[in-house]
Order: sequence, then structure tokens, then C-alpha cells
Amino acid sequence: MFKKVLIANRGEIAIRVTRTLRELGIASVAVYSEADRNGLHVMLADEAYHIGPAPSSESYLRIDKIIEVAKKSGAEAIHPGYGFLSESAEFAKAVKEAGLTFIGPTTENIIAMGDKLNSRELMKKAGVPTVPGSPGPVTTVEEAEKEAQRIGFPVIIKASAGGGGKGIRVVHEPKELASSFRACQSEGKNFFRDDRVFIERFIQNPKHIEIQVFGDTHGNVVHLFERECSMQRRHQKLIEESPSISVPDEVRQKMGEVSVTAAKSIQYVGAGTIEFIFDNNTKEFFFMEMNTRLQVEHPVTEMVTGFDLVKEQINVALGNKLSFTQEDIKLKGHAIELRICAEDPKTFIPSPGLIRRCRLPQGPFVRLDNCAYPGYEVPIHYDPMISKMIVWGKDRDQCVKGLQRALAEFMLTGIKSNILLHKNILIHKKFLDGSYTTQFLDNEVAGKKQKELFMFVDEEVFLISAAIEAYNESKSQDVSDVNVASQWKRSGRISALRKF
Repeated sequence: MFKKVLIANRGEIAIRVTRTLRELGIASVAVYSEADRNGLHVMLADEAYHIGPAPSSESYLRIDKIIEVAKKSGAEAIHPGYGFLSESAEFAKAVKEAGLTFIGPTTENIIAMGDKLNSRELMKKAGVPTVPGSPGPVTTVEEAEKEAQRIGFPVIIKASAGGGGKGIRVVHEPKELASSFRACQSEGKNFFRDDRVFIERFIQNPKHIEIQVFGDTHGNVVHLFERECSMQRRHQKLIEESPSISVPDEVRQKMGEVSVTAAKSIQYVGAGTIEFIFDNNTKEFFFMEMNTRLQVEHPVTEMVTGFDLVKEQINVALGNKLSFTQEDIKLKGHAIELRICAEDPKTFIPSPGLIRRCRLPQGPFVRLDNCAYPGYEVPIHYDPMISKMIVWGKDRDQCVKGLQRALAEFMLTGIKSNILLHKNILIHKKFLDGSYTTQFLDNEVAGKKQKELFMFVDEEVFLISAAIEAYNESKSQDVSDVNVASQWKRSGRISALRKF
């Protein structure tokens, strides 16, 4: 067993990894930027080291600084979390060359699946169904127009190295193609230093289904069933659940088998996710990409299978065989995760700032992976997600009821959050019957329908409004006009009802 592990990340994922390390008796080492000096992950770790200014390019993305801290602290291994350097082949290689263990897949795995074009070709060779599209990168607008006509509109243009919603454009009409093509090229170059793009058929109103896979260095690979991630805004996930209400049992089994085949074809090691686009009408599924890391939504899988995926990552990194077989993995009940973000619930614009009040939900079958607390300053420099609420139920109906109850207890003030948006989603017919698709938020929330949907008002709005009215009324009222005696009767004070 490792004695000490450095976590090359921040926020709730760093806290989540720290907790498993503590349960295993492993000391944890946190790193933090200037913006995270008072971060909860810093407080909870056994040791913490400052690694630079707030911008991630000067702190969390500095491979040299992170390895320097690992050596200085005596850490034997590094857990990358997700985001930042988690899918950097350069980082994984540097960790290994420094004589440390990278708690994640091999450098070869990351390289093989990090490029969307390359991974698509590898999956084709392995017999995994892929979305019809251009055979390789498309380099000019003229070539893009030709491929789009061959595939048929609508199409989706993707940056080969894209991710996190960047470098993706859906094109419904030929007149939109040129500008969308250039935008994808530009984002690919600016965000990922790779301007290669390709085109695929756009499956309208699809489901986004992903399969959790796990491999070890002994050639064993298993899947831990699916997660549905169709509730998205700007191609970024908002709600995830397992199992999917849309996937029939026979398709679920087939998707699992295909995912294991895909992982075995590249001798995959550690936790990974095969992402599929799922046609809800035909029940066909097509490979999109593989994420060679732990996913944000991994708690959903943990809740329905009972396995600690971080613990298993550590076990595999030590060179051990998987601690479970495919036969050991059973689906139990239903779990749903809500991503709580510091952002405007209508525009999705980040809302950094000071959290004044923070009331966190508790109760049976509620899990909170959280980094927010009263007095915490949400930085502007990173992803706005500050918490994840995961609820388990014996079935989906019980799970949704538990979510609604827990969400009603969740309150953040001082910043805007998407708690209000989640409240509305959880009572929407399409969410309740499971018929929502990746287009749900665009179709049901955007524009004029948004006004109809947002029927909740945060309790703080009521409190502030009442306080202002009461204050104004008190200023305009002469104390001498108040008949104190009239406010009382023999049985006690008369209740006074004021309407504002």
C-alpha cells in the first residue's frame, strides 16, 4: 500500500479522493493556487503546498511544480482527479519518469484515446459501432461542404482534440457550415493546440449513454453498467443517472459487452468511460469517445454497484488484479446526480463570489461531494461546479422524490446558483417520465418557454423583499401613532398580519 499520495487537483474531487485515502490509511497531499488558499480540500488534506498564482496555467497545469511538491512531500503516487492534467499523456509520462506512480491509465492508453479521430479508427477496427462521418480530418470549407452533403444534414463538426463542450458545432443548414467549421478549427487551435476537425451525422434528439469500464495490468476488464448523461447545457452534463430508463435490458447487456471489447482492444488499465450516442427511436448506439480518467459522475455508479472506484484505482495502480469480477457487479436501485454550479440558472453564466449562507442537505440515501461553505469565495478562474448531490432510491420514483426533498433543503446565498434550475427540471414531465434528450434544456428552457418554466423563487428573495418593506414602513411611521395597548388582550399578544 502507498504511504502517501498527492492529489493534483482542487475542489470537490480532491476532497473525494482524500476521503478514500484516509479510509485506506494513506496520507494525503493537497496542492493549491493562490485563489484556493482557503479551499476546503486544503483544510482536509494531511499536508498542503502552494504551487502558484490563480490561473491554472501557472498552478494546476504546471507539471514541474506538481512533481516537485510530490518529491518534497515524500508522496509515492499522484492521483490526477479529473480535468486539468488528468488526460495529459505528458503528465503521466513525467510522473513515471520521476519514479512515481500515476493513478490512472497508461500513457499509451491516453494517447490512443485522446485524439477523437484516432480513437474512432481504433474502435472501428475493434468492431465497435461508430457514427457515420468523414473518413479523416476535413481541412477546408469546400471539403467540409462536400462531406456534409454526402452525410446529409444536420451534421456535427468536432475538433479532433476537443472536449468539455469546446470545439463542437451542430449545423442544420448549408449556410451555417462555413462559419461553424472555422469556429471549430479556431477553438481546437486555441484550447487544444490542434485545429483538425471532422464531421459526423448529427443524430437529432439523442440520448447520451456512457459505460463505466475498469481494467487491470493482468488483462482483466469489466464494465459497471451505464450512466445516462442526456441532461446537458452547451454540451456539458448537468444531471446523470443510473440505470438509464431508456435502455432496454438486451441493449444494456450489448453496450456493456461492446465497451469491454473496446477497452481490451487497447489493453486499458484503470477507470475509463466509453461514451455513446443513443438513438432513442431505433435503440441503436454509436461510439463517440473514451474518457481515460475518473468521471465527474462516478458517484452514480458507486451508489448503484456499491464499489468505491477511487479505491479500485489505487488497487490497480499498485499492480493488483481487480478486486471484483463481472459476475460480482449487480445493479441495485437507482441513483441520480445533480451538479450544483455557481452560475446564473437562466443564462449559465458563471457567478463567482462570496457564499454568505450555505445550508447543505442531509438525510437518508443522500450523498454530497461538496467544497462550498459559508464564507467560501468561489473563484472566477475555474469550472463553476462547487458541489454534487447524489441520491439513491430503491427505484427511480423513490430516487426522484428523495432528490426533490433534499434539493428543497439546499441553499446558497451571496452567489447565483443553478439550484433553481434543478428544482424546475425535477418537476418537469419529460424528466419525470425519462423522455428528455440532449436537446431538453435548449428546447424547454431557452427563450419564451423559460418564463413558464421558472416557477420557483428563492426564499432569500422573499426575505429581502419583506425586510425592505418593513424597514420602509417603520421609517414612515411615527412612534407616537402606535397604540401599544391595542396590540394586547387578556390571552396574549394579538397576531398582526401584514401584506407586502
